Amino acid sequence: MKKTYKIDVDCANCAQKMEDAANKVEGVRQATVNFMTLKMAVEFDEGAQPQDVMQRVLAACKKVERDCEIEL
Repeated sequence: MKKTYKIDVDCANCAQKMEDAANKVEGVRQATVNFMTLKMAVEFDEGAQPQDVMQRVLAACKKVERDCEIEL
């Protein structure tokens, strides 16, 4: 079963930087921003612990956009 988390992206200018940062996080198979909905979907590598990965993704995204929040 594929598990995906979504992150609200409230700044179109930061969205690409956040996507790039998330894709560099260990355990992320793919992070993709949908610019129409301003949400980033994060898919995980096989065997990755989603909650641990999302904490690292959030930390990486906060370096780009300090007020980003995770929406499950």
